[in-house]
Amino acid sequence: MVYLDYSATTPVLPEVLDSYNKVTEEYFGNPNSLHSLGVKSNELLESAYTQIAELLGIKKNEFVITSGATEANNLALLGVANTYRRYGNRIVVSKMEHPSIYGICKHLEKMGFVIDYVDVTEEGVIDFDDLKRKVTKDTILVSICSVNSETGARQPLKTVRQVIRKNNENCILHSDMTQAIGKVNVSVQDVDLASMSGHKIYGPKGIGLLYKNKNLVLTPLMYGAHEGELHPGTPPLPLIVSFAKALRLAVKDIQKKDEAVRKYHEKIVAHLSQYKDVLINTSKYCVPHILNISLMGIKPETFIHALESDDIYVSSNTACSSGEPSKSVYNMYKDEDRSKTTIRISLSYLTLPSEVSAFLDSFDKNYARLSNLK
Repeated sequence: MVYLDYSATTPVLPEVLDSYNKVTEEYFGNPNSLHSLGVKSNELLESAYTQIAELLGIKKNEFVITSGATEANNLALLGVANTYRRYGNRIVVSKMEHPSIYGICKHLEKMGFVIDYVDVTEEGVIDFDDLKRKVTKDTILVSICSVNSETGARQPLKTVRQVIRKNNENCILHSDMTQAIGKVNVSVQDVDLASMSGHKIYGPKGIGLLYKNKNLVLTPLMYGAHEGELHPGTPPLPLIVSFAKALRLAVKDIQKKDEAVRKYHEKIVAHLSQYKDVLINTSKYCVPHILNISLMGIKPETFIHALESDDIYVSSNTACSSGEPSKSVYNMYKDEDRSKTTIRISLSYLTLPSEVSAFLDSFDKNYARLSNLK
């Protein structure tokens, strides 16, 4: 099997799975219980929280455990909207966001908020002139992802924050960092809120977190036994501990991992560039882990299944897009045909040279066959 869909989800690393299994077996006491089993679990929970905080360079009271990035995004956007709406009703979002952000925006519009969508350049980077126009005194929140999930375009969040603050010093900045953590050096302290997910960094599904600047107040989405809790309920200790381990491994040797992935990226781009009807949807601002291409005249689902017959797995764009045209590619190039024929190849430091070669061999074979059917 050749797996090249790491941006959709990653396999759980053996050492992370070992942690999950060990905690499940040995620390089954409720961390909120007062007896010795509960105390034992609570000590491990605090240790995991400390590790997460240290890895992110924040305090333990500056993050909230969630079920994943989608819940973190909901808590960020809805939490800010419900708390700060008395200061304004406008929210700015980029045109390069994950579908979960757009789903929240539709709900916010029903609540009476005005969503302003910021344009991007052909290189996939925020159009700063448009951002300046969109951020007003009534803008309470800006949400811009750190790395786009379809093309890998990376946004300069420090510059984004500077532009926002010049227009409105009280405006809050959120970033979905799901595709950035473990791929590039990124700091959650460049923003006020940041979302991430365990299953994108070789951890288990069902766990993520939201970084929240300690000065912010968010309205909860759910309510439990303790007033003010942003994620009430019994802490999922095995998930939290394994997430902490996955995060530690994800940020370790990140430069070395990047170099390995970049070589694979360059090899694939060089090979596919020989085809005049294969368009490479990338720029110097894109991380090498995500390579988006357009197969002009070929349905992406047809090509994906052709590769699958060779036990090779890629995707069309995001796993949540249900085969729809790539909004990110369209907003970069304003080419509808190009956006309808995208395939996303997502690489990992775990990818082997032999897997890249197998992919390219299968690509050549299937492209030749399907091109003749145009």
